[in-house]
Formats: sequence, C-alpha cells, structure tokens
Amino acid sequence: MSTRERIEELERLREEASMAGGAERIEKQHGKGKMTARERLQSFCDPGTFQELDMFVRHQCTDFGMQERRPPGDGVVTGHGRVDGRPVYLFAQDFTVFGGSLGGAYAQKICKVMDMAMKAGAPLVGINDSGGARIQEGVVSLGGYAEIFFRNVMASGVIPQISLVMGPSAGGAVYSPAMTDFVVMVDKGSHMFITGPQVIETVTGEKVSFEELGGARAHASRSGVCHIVERDEQQAIEGVRHLLSYLPSNNLSDPPFHPTDDPNDRQAHQLDTIIPDDPSHPYDIKKVIEYVVDHGEFFEIHSQWARNIVVGFARLGGHVVGMVANQPNHLAGCLDIDASIKGARFVRFCDSFNIPLITLVDVPGFLPGVDQEHGGIIRNGAKLIYAYCEANVPKIAVITRKAYGGAYCVMSSKHIRADFNFAWPSAEIAVMGPEGAVNIVFRKELAMAADQQTAAADLASEYREKFASPYIAAERGYIDDVIRPRDTRPRLILALEAIIDKREHRPAKKHGNIPL
Repeated sequence: MSTRERIEELERLREEASMAGGAERIEKQHGKGKMTARERLQSFCDPGTFQELDMFVRHQCTDFGMQERRPPGDGVVTGHGRVDGRPVYLFAQDFTVFGGSLGGAYAQKICKVMDMAMKAGAPLVGINDSGGARIQEGVVSLGGYAEIFFRNVMASGVIPQISLVMGPSAGGAVYSPAMTDFVVMVDKGSHMFITGPQVIETVTGEKVSFEELGGARAHASRSGVCHIVERDEQQAIEGVRHLLSYLPSNNLSDPPFHPTDDPNDRQAHQLDTIIPDDPSHPYDIKKVIEYVVDHGEFFEIHSQWARNIVVGFARLGGHVVGMVANQPNHLAGCLDIDASIKGARFVRFCDSFNIPLITLVDVPGFLPGVDQEHGGIIRNGAKLIYAYCEANVPKIAVITRKAYGGAYCVMSSKHIRADFNFAWPSAEIAVMGPEGAVNIVFRKELAMAADQQTAAADLASEYREKFASPYIAAERGYIDDVIRPRDTRPRLILALEAIIDKREHRPAKKHGNIPL
C-alpha cells in the first residue's frame, strides 16, 4: 500500500469514527435538540483547540453478535482542549453508539483521560449521555465503572471535576457524576436515577414520570444532586465555562486573578438601610453580596436547594472568593439539615482549591422540630462545623444582624479560627434571641407584670441593647471591628489582601473523620 493509499485509509477511518452510530442516529439526536458528542466537545473548547484521543479504539467483546458491530471510538469521545486559554481534559459519552452504554474499552478510554488530567494538573469535564452498563460485556462493564469511581476519588481535591449531564444517567452510572465537584443538568433534557420509573412501579407500586423522578428540577430543588440547571445544552456549556473561570487548574494553583475596574474603596450606601428596623423582618442577603462584590457578579451554586443558605463564587478586588451567607428570606436564615450539608460541601471544595471564604452571618439558630432532630440535625449540623474548622484558607466573616447560639459558633466565628471577623452596628450576638432569653431570665418579673406583652417587649429591647450588642463581643476581641455597612467592600478587600498568603500548620494525620 502506497503512502497516498495509507493516508486515504486514515481519512476513511476518521470519517467512519466521526459518523459514530451513523447518519440516522445522528439525525435522531439532532431531532431531540441535542448535539452529538463531538459537537459538544468542540463547542465547549476554545475554537480549534480540541484534540481527540483514542479515536480508533474498538471494543473486544465477541458475544451476542457484538463482533459484527465494532465502531471506532466505542461510544465515547475523549481528548483535551482549552477553555479561556487554559488546558482542560474531557470526555463525552456518545448516545448514538449502543445508547452510550459503557463497556471495557469505553471505560479504559475514560480512565486514560482521567489519568492524564491528574498528571497535567488540569480540570476534568465529563459529558454524560448514557443508558448505563453494556449488558453484553457483563462484569467487564461493572469493572469499568469501578475503575472510573476509583479515579474520581483519587482526583477529588486534586483537580476540579465537573459533570455535564445531557441525557440519561442511570443505575451505577450516576455515582461517577455524584462524586465530582459539580453536576450541571439540562432542564427537561437530562435524567439521573438509580432505578427507573418502571422498576419503581413494579417494586413499590409508586407511579412517577422520568421528569418527576430524576429530572433536572427534581435534583436541583429536592435531592440536591444537581448544582446548576440550564435551559439548553449550549447554555449549560457556557455555564460550565463560566464556572471554570473561578477555579484554579489544580490544588497547587491559585484561582485566576482578574484585574477589575470596580474600585476597591467603593462604598455601597444602599447597605446602610438594607437591614429592616424590625429584627423579625426579612431581607435578601443576595442583594448584600451584589453590592459588595466586583461589578455585582455572583455565580450561585445550588440556587434551588436549601435556600436558607446561599453559596457561590464572586470576586473581590479581582480575587476569587467563595461566598457563604445565611438567607433571611427563607426560613429566617435558620440552619437545617440540607443547609448544613450544602454549606459544608461548598466550604470543603473552596478549602481544597485555595479559594478564600467570605461568610455573611444572619442566623437565628438551628431549625427546631421533631423532623429535624430525628432526621439528624446534630450529625448534619456537625458537618458544617467540621468543614469550617478544617478549612485553612483565608476566612473572613461579617455579622450583618443575628448570630445566636451554636449557629454563631458555626458560621466562621473567631473561635473556629476565622482570620477577620467584622460586625455591622445592627449585629446581635447572643446565646439566644432576646425574646427567648427574656422569657427565661425574667420569667418571674413577667409573671407579675400587669401587661406581660408590653413588659416582654421592653425587656427584649433592653436585652438587645445591653447583652446582644456587637460591642460586647468586640470588647473581648471576638469581633475585630464594628464597621459601617457601606464600608463592607473596602474592608473585606483590605482584609483579604492582608491574609491572602496565609499559611497554617495543622497536626499530621491521614485524614479526619467528618460526621458523614
């Protein structure tokens, strides 16, 4: 065979691989409003930068007539490219080939690109669109999943791992995305579940649709499995590219610094009046975040789940920060089981990847109730305490209003080693809310009062001024300064830049035992 013929053969094989499951299946994929695996990867990476690997790999299964169907690539496209000029490794499951089902060669391709990502210290992005394990390959498929799971754990805290679910992800296949740092789903275009609706109906008698069981909205608002929901595939791709702009390439790198023309000393006078005079009235903590961060840009994570706590990424003076804030607009900002888990996971991610933490505190305590107690609020609340104590990145907290009881301790207090703690004049720091404290401390006085309601209100006001004032905590050094709300941005930036190169030594150990 001549050189020319060999080149022609190469081009023929490449064309065969690019057609994946064939023109008919590609057209069917497009008919659902979905891109093919290669189209997704090319759209994700900077133009012209995606380089495919292992295009000619074929499965080795000879049972069930599979020897007659051995398409090149074996149902998954892997490779590397660049996002905003930075390297990233990727794989995309190809639903047009055997429904995207995973076999031995398929798994080896994914494992290979995961290993390369860890060696290179670059983020890994996986695009999931698969019917699950390839039945014809039996235990080989199961072993392939286990090899991927192991690498997910080895890469955890070393490189960012992001899963884009753009189709089905069922059975054991869901556990790989679940072990990555962020799961992004497409509304009405992706589903995740361990057992499908038909199996559930057979076993339990429950009738449920695919969307209700494992759709993006269900996982974003109820289970907490999904971190971000996007309208369509292109928006999901752009969302993940934006997310990557806040993340370092690996755990030994710093997050990307972006110079800003938003002045570091900018005051936000709106903050002086954002706290209602009535301490029982809510306000939106997201407004506080937007007034403080660079250009008001806040990339929220888990926006639909556990809405009593807000987490996400922003920049202060060009520096990436992780924002954690109680949300008075929902459940008065109380910490409950889901909020504790949400906050703890985000804090641990930021600590893994050198992202400073800014905490805005307005928390009346842990949510009371039998369901919370029996559901494990003690165990789950401890996760948030553990995460903050474990984190040794720069930690700065601002108490905007309430900081009561154990929740004060949890939310990045000085006692669990926050570096800078500020309070607004409206801050109330106490063992419990004034109303509850008065009912205990002044029980006898209230019993003898002619007008108990008025007396309780007067005593609560007095308690708030004398015992819950931020100046009491400031006297003991638990608060570094009481600041005007308008000065929050400049004070945070000055504090952040003063502690940005923080180094902290901890006892040597294999790992701690977080109360899972």
